[in-house]
Order: sequence, then C-alpha cells, then structure tokens
Amino acid sequence: MLFNSLSFFFFFALLLGLHYAPLPWRVKKINLLIASYIFYAAWNPPFVALLWLSTVIDWFAAKKISETEQRGRRRLFLLISVVANLGLLSYFKYGKFLLENFTALMLAAGIDYQPAAPDIILPVGISFYTFQTMAYTLDVYLRRAKPARSFLDFALFVTFFPQLVAGPIVRPTELVPQFEQPKQANKQQMFWGLGLLTLGLFQKMVVADTFLSKTADMVFASDQALHGLDAWLGVLAFSGQIFCDFAGYSTAAIGIALCLGFALPENFHCPYGAVGFSDFWRRWHITLSTWLRDYLYIPLGGNRLGTVRTYINLMITMLLGGLWHGANWTFVAWGALHGLYLSAERLVRGWWGEKPWASFPVVTMLFAIGTFYLIAITWVFFRAATFTKAGQLLASMHGWHPEGAQILPTSQIILVAGTMTAMVGLHWGLRKVTLEDAISRSPAWLVATVWSAMLFLLIINQGGGNAFIYFQF
Repeated sequence: MLFNSLSFFFFFALLLGLHYAPLPWRVKKINLLIASYIFYAAWNPPFVALLWLSTVIDWFAAKKISETEQRGRRRLFLLISVVANLGLLSYFKYGKFLLENFTALMLAAGIDYQPAAPDIILPVGISFYTFQTMAYTLDVYLRRAKPARSFLDFALFVTFFPQLVAGPIVRPTELVPQFEQPKQANKQQMFWGLGLLTLGLFQKMVVADTFLSKTADMVFASDQALHGLDAWLGVLAFSGQIFCDFAGYSTAAIGIALCLGFALPENFHCPYGAVGFSDFWRRWHITLSTWLRDYLYIPLGGNRLGTVRTYINLMITMLLGGLWHGANWTFVAWGALHGLYLSAERLVRGWWGEKPWASFPVVTMLFAIGTFYLIAITWVFFRAATFTKAGQLLASMHGWHPEGAQILPTSQIILVAGTMTAMVGLHWGLRKVTLEDAISRSPAWLVATVWSAMLFLLIINQGGGNAFIYFQF
C-alpha cells in the first residue's frame, strides 16, 4: 500500500477513527498491529510470514540473552538472531546476485556452469526491518536496552506500518517504550503530523515524480553519448529525485506516526547543504548512518586502533553500506566512493582543519560546492544499471563528448535547473535550523499559503501512484 494512493487515505482515516475511539489501550495496539500486517500484505500477503518469523526469533533470542549471564549462551542466542536475519536478507536480496557472480567466476575458470534461473521475489522493506530487529537483540546483548515487557509491544515495534518498509530505522529504545502507555496526538501534534504528511507527499508526488523523474529517466535510459548539459541535468535531476523520494517517504512516515501520537526520529536534514562528507552522512539517511556507525564501524574498532585501521574500517563500513542498498556492483562502487571521500576528508582535516582560513565563509562555500559535486558523481553509479553506462555518462558530464546528443527539451532544462537551484538554496539556508524552528519563525499567512499551494499541487498531480524508490532496497 502506497502513502500516495487513495486506498491508503481510506485505510488511514479508518485507523485514526479506531485509534481515537474509547477503547482500551491494548485493543488499540492490537488494531495497530493488525493494520500494520494489512498494510504490508497489500504488496504480497505470503511475505507477512517473514515478519512473523523474524519477530518470533528475535523475541525469544533476546529473552534468552537477558535471562542468562553465561557468555557462551548469550553469544549463541545472539548468533541465532543474526544468522536468521542475515540469512533471510542474503537469500531474498542477494541470492540471485551471488549465483550470477559464482557462475561468472566458474566461466572465467573455464567451467561452463549453467544453473537454473532463480525465481526469487524481493520482499519489500526487508533491508529495513531486518536491521531494526537485529538492533533489538544486539542492544539487549550489549546491555543497552532491556527486553520488551510485552510480546505485543515488540511485535508492534517490528511491524509499525509508517516506517516498516522504508524507514526511518528505529532503535528499540526509541519506540518500544512509547507502546507501554496510551498515546494520542494533541492538537499541535496533529497539526504537525498532517503538515509533515503533506510535505512528504509533495516531495514525492510533485517534486520527485513530476518535476524531476522524467529528465532522470531519459538521461539514464539513453544509449547515446550525451551533450554535457543534458548529462549534468540528468544527474542533477536524479540527485533531487532520490532525495525527495526517500526524504518524502520518511517525512510522511514521521507525520503519520505523529498523528497517532508516536515520535519517530529525523532521517534527513538538508543533506545538499553539507560541508564535507561526514557532514553529509550526518544529514542523509541519518538512521542508517548511525546504525552502521554503532553496529559496524565502532565494533570494528572505529578510530581507536590507529590511522590505517581507521581508514580500513571506514571502507568496510561504506562498502557494506553500498551493498545494503542493492545487489549490484554499482552499489558497491557507490559505497566505495563514499568510503574514499570520508577517508580523504579525514586526511585533509588533519592537515589544515585547524587553520583559521579553513573557516572563512568563502572557503566553507567552496567546500560545500565541492561536496555537492562529488556526491553527484556517486549518484551516477547509484542510478546507472552498468559500469559502461556510468562511464559513458561521466565522460559526457566532463566534456569528453562535445558533439553528444541533446535529448532534453527546453522546458525540462528550465524545470530541472530551477528546481535544483531552489532545492540546494533551501538546504543551504536551512542547514543550521530545524524545520520546526523555520516554520515557527515564519508568519502564519506564509505558512498557510505554502501549505495550500502544496495541497493544490498534490490534488492536480494525484493518481500516478508511483512506488517509492527505496522500496526496492
């Protein structure tokens, strides 16, 4: 079920009515759990079984971990949880990828191995909820959190529908305690929730799907060498599309949860206003970057084991982060570039990070421009289906095909250039303030006008029902 569909609005309206009806809190939680299963089953009902399996395994594993002090037994039950979750993720998401690469390896060795074509369907959101449930058993094992008191609360934590299929990735300490006491939104929370839902859908349906997707699709689908302007506009269009699509989902999810009285963590904060790559990852997919930091980078040793090991840990973390996004070597290349960027930034900051001139406004601006340029380069690998296509596009972007084809009409050039200029400008202007602060400082008439304009554009653009990009991850 898509947030940007009429069926979801009927579903959500019914759920709000049940949530605010005079019913016991336990009944309301059961309603939320059933609604979450229905929400997920709308894609493929049999895959609800995977949610049940993951829920039951992690509930009992965490319970057993908390009941014993024997290190061996604790490790055993943690291993059961990790193997079960990563096993499901590996089979459904990486099974075909691993088989294809094994076949290619055999062929390179002179062995003509022809396996049967695998018929594996990727369950929507599996990358998100496996990381979320693993965080639960890991936190219990590391004594960061106690097991949930109620199986109902834990099951709802795993399946809570607003963020189930595309995040934010929520830690157990952030959400499980919220299910213990009755929750309803007050007037201000309902206002904010509906506003965030509007903003999220506007980002997805209007900016990503209407303003930018056509240009990105045309450029990345072209088999020709392109003129530099067309190549750059296609990459910039995808840069804006991927942000508005994913941030739109997260913003809508936070707003939907808030309408029910629950708080979800922020997942994006003006990433295209970042100065440096560590700053970018503090602003882009925040819940994933902190998950990778806390459960992968720091356990590997972080920056505690010397300079060389720090760079190795950064590369491992970002390579796996890239692979998390998709079963394709282009995603690994995307992660490798980010690992190299973070390592290079750390090296450069060691050389002149404390110099007075490094904080001059003009230097900060240049660093921000350089950051955005290099981030745009990574999006080429994220979006391109093959390295050949990525190389061709990068060559066009950097003037290696001066006679390249011009495929974009003037209207799309103006639309993409205007949209991306406005987006980057907003990110830069709002990078040091929260959205709540920015809105609270704005006059009421301006807020009402912008909100009304977003609603109008949503109404005239409704009906497309395009799936969110991150559903495939």
